[in-house]
Amino acid sequence: MRLKLGPLMLALAASGALPAIAQTCTPTAITPYINVNGTWTQTSSATIKTGASAILGPQPTSGGSWSWSGCGTVGASREQTISPAGACTATATYTNSCGAKSTQAFNIGVGIWANVKWGGGGYVPGLIFHPKTQDVLYARTDVGGAYRWNVGTSSWIPLSDGLGVTEGQYRGVESIAVDPTNDQRVYMVADMSISANPTAKLYISNNRGNSWTSVNLPFSAGGNNNGRAIGERLAVDPTNPTILFYASRTAGLWKSSDSGQTWSQTSLSSTVLTQTQINNLGGQVMGVEQLIFDNSNVGGGATTWIMYATIAPDYVTAASLSSNLYKSVNGGATWTPVTTPVSGYHVPHTVRAADGMYYFAFTQGAGPGDSGPARLYKFDGSNWTLLKSSDSGGFGGLSVYGSGSTARIAVGVSGAWNAGQQLVQLSDDGGRNWREIEDGTPGVTARGWVDDLEIDPFNRDRILHVHGGGIIETRNASASAPTWSSAVNGLEETCTLSLKAPPAGASYTLLNSSGDVGTWIYTNLSTAPTLSPYKSWSNGNSADMAWSDPTYIVANGRINNPDGSALGIGHWSGNSGQTWASLSTLPAGATSNTGAESNLVVTARNNVVWAPGNTIPSYTTNNGASWTATNLPAPTQTSIPSSYRLVADRKNPNKVYAYDSGGAWWTYKQAKVYVSTDGGHNFTLSQGSVNANMRFAPFGASSMAVNPYVEGDLWVADGLALYHSVDSGASWTKLSAFAPNWGTGRNDWDGPLVAGASIVTLGKPKPGSTATAAVYVVGINNGVWGIWRSDDGGSTWVRHNDDAHQWGGVGVMTADQATYGRVYVGGSCRGVNYSN
Repeated sequence: MRLKLGPLMLALAASGALPAIAQTCTPTAITPYINVNGTWTQTSSATIKTGASAILGPQPTSGGSWSWSGCGTVGASREQTISPAGACTATATYTNSCGAKSTQAFNIGVGIWANVKWGGGGYVPGLIFHPKTQDVLYARTDVGGAYRWNVGTSSWIPLSDGLGVTEGQYRGVESIAVDPTNDQRVYMVADMSISANPTAKLYISNNRGNSWTSVNLPFSAGGNNNGRAIGERLAVDPTNPTILFYASRTAGLWKSSDSGQTWSQTSLSSTVLTQTQINNLGGQVMGVEQLIFDNSNVGGGATTWIMYATIAPDYVTAASLSSNLYKSVNGGATWTPVTTPVSGYHVPHTVRAADGMYYFAFTQGAGPGDSGPARLYKFDGSNWTLLKSSDSGGFGGLSVYGSGSTARIAVGVSGAWNAGQQLVQLSDDGGRNWREIEDGTPGVTARGWVDDLEIDPFNRDRILHVHGGGIIETRNASASAPTWSSAVNGLEETCTLSLKAPPAGASYTLLNSSGDVGTWIYTNLSTAPTLSPYKSWSNGNSADMAWSDPTYIVANGRINNPDGSALGIGHWSGNSGQTWASLSTLPAGATSNTGAESNLVVTARNNVVWAPGNTIPSYTTNNGASWTATNLPAPTQTSIPSSYRLVADRKNPNKVYAYDSGGAWWTYKQAKVYVSTDGGHNFTLSQGSVNANMRFAPFGASSMAVNPYVEGDLWVADGLALYHSVDSGASWTKLSAFAPNWGTGRNDWDGPLVAGASIVTLGKPKPGSTATAAVYVVGINNGVWGIWRSDDGGSTWVRHNDDAHQWGGVGVMTADQATYGRVYVGGSCRGVNYSN
């Protein structure tokens, strides 16, 4: 029934004699957005680096008014730029046009962690552009996690730092795929090495990798196995992005119809390789290599019915298939073989152009750095046309921009190590004519592992390719001589083996010993270092300086020969690393025992004690002119990499301590500490360490450290617990703060799932503290793993890192002696991170 007002009632209402009819004013929902590093994300929380800024930009974008409080917000502007000194909460209040208010809180964390600058340093097997949104670009690494490109800062943002200590194997990323209908959604399949066990995980992000959820997969993956640039193995149906396929190495082709939550094997093959089959293939199985959709339409919800799968020779044989290319016309339900122009080759990359033409790179080996022969064909669904051949380099990377007779095709030639060989071949006429655009051109040249190459889908003159040391790119590919430059700012993939900080007042900040790139001296943490004893392909295992004269530095490591062999090396510098010389001789065992467990300490200028792997340590008093064996017994365990861990007392250089961890979780031989009072020449067993009943543990799961400010103040992390001695090891106190996580169903000889205390180091004390040093421990405190700091000699502890900075675990750590609260951590192949 309608209420009808007569003329009198209308007049009274207009005059205000009648009350106005009540209207409902509903608050408007606020959608939170935060811009960090140039990227907007729909979220109400974010962490920024110390000194960095963020932009808070909630919606709606028009109508109504805004007011703010907290985090330094000011005024009535909808967008607020903030640079808080610490964690804070900003509250936005929106008043809509009818007066209703709504609020939204923004929780901002201020991260204390940053990267020591190196720039690249490792292999980047894959680059993945979003096909529909400009400048959304991901990079996957074989051991260092995933990254996203930040166009605003021309740098890479690490996306895997939040992986926990039990997720270290998932820093090997085998494939990344984006949802073409949603540029916020990205998928990542990770697992370091293949096996017959279902160990891989699918990581899913709805904010471009800023945070992840994960799903266990029914197969393994090989992010650090051979052929890791093949693919991308993970494919999202462009028409119906809830459908995903995965081309696995060991178990055939798999499909998910629910955005990766559940998976089933397709009928391409039911063969699942056993561990014996994998072992017989050298552990380097390629399996199914890629899934390619015959459809470029995006969205709509329908299934893409026609698709192709490429299969490696090993799986063709194991699964009794008849071709290395199969086709489905019913969404993967059934498959038929397709005859290819070459057989027995791998297909590292395939591209479908907009006109439906396919481009296939066939290469004999799987890579990295396959030397060929190789062939490039185009395929129209029926006919194959040869576009290019190579008998002196493999075809790794392949990318196509445009289509038809004007298609730009770029090919990366892998396994080409010498100047004058092709590196990047470019055609601008669909493959009829080719020219070289990298070899002999200005700027950076990156040879060898050109195993993935991408043309920016929004800029045909921008071409990037990967290599063993990172990524390079050109922005003027159409020039007669394009200029290439490194594109590794923010990408840190060195694998740190040892870290050592000098005393306060030294002219340098850090000694960094890493795999593949050697030992480097840092004078500025934000600048790539230039001081190194050996700048060719080598491992730096250990380095130390004389505490009373830090200009004297000794470093050891190994030369990595092309044939896979290694040769131990030692260098010294008397001027803070400005110049170096080789040690004239090496101690017994140092030439052949070159693993990361080899370590040394410097007690004074020209005086060094060196513990090669699986060898009795030796000392020199003449800068390496000669070496004499110490009286220490052989390390407890020599069937696996092991060594004494050496530390020098910084207040009394005559005191040197040697820690034998027992060698392994399964030796049942207690860890022991030995003490020298003559500069590391002769040692005496600390009976107190025997009485303390320290746990036997692997070299890499235990450590020893000395307080540089107090003589005889010694600490041991034995893998399970933390021990402290204030009398040079004569007696020990076990601290109750740390305990391991044994997991479920693990045997004692397996060791804990997560060590209780694996690393200890000491640094500059907190200002105003009565403690002589700040103590840092990597381990589990009250059930939580992290880096823990004590400012009162171990009585109480606070967590020094957070869940966003876990790096899949920490393998090495040292504390700064000039800056309180600063530790340097590494060991997860994310370079060196440090706290401010």
